[in-house]
Amino acid sequence: MNTFLIALVSIALSVTAQFSLKTGMSSPGIKALLVQPRSLKTWLMVLSNQYVLGGFLLYALGAVVWLNVLAKWDVSKAYPLVGLGFVVTAVVGYWLGEQMTWPRMAGIALICAGIVLIGRS
Repeated sequence: MNTFLIALVSIALSVTAQFSLKTGMSSPGIKALLVQPRSLKTWLMVLSNQYVLGGFLLYALGAVVWLNVLAKWDVSKAYPLVGLGFVVTAVVGYWLGEQMTWPRMAGIALICAGIVLIGRS
């Protein structure tokens, strides 16, 4: 498989993990738990949430996939692609109803420009 596509798979896994974690931490049961004093029992309940656990597993899988990228590319070429994760997360967040402000859009444009510049070097 093309190294760029492998990198995109890793980034997609990380973005999906982020939304899975957000879903888990936004569930009413978890929010109610976090109002109480934070104890070991509270955090065990958080970590046993299927979305939180799934998010961690997706991050772990994304890291394993990322190792394949690092095996083939210099880290200075590979790591800037992680910036695509910020871009995709913002776009998916907007699609899911999150606010998209002008400063956020400008930041996304700068990230994209940086990725293009580094990719051409």
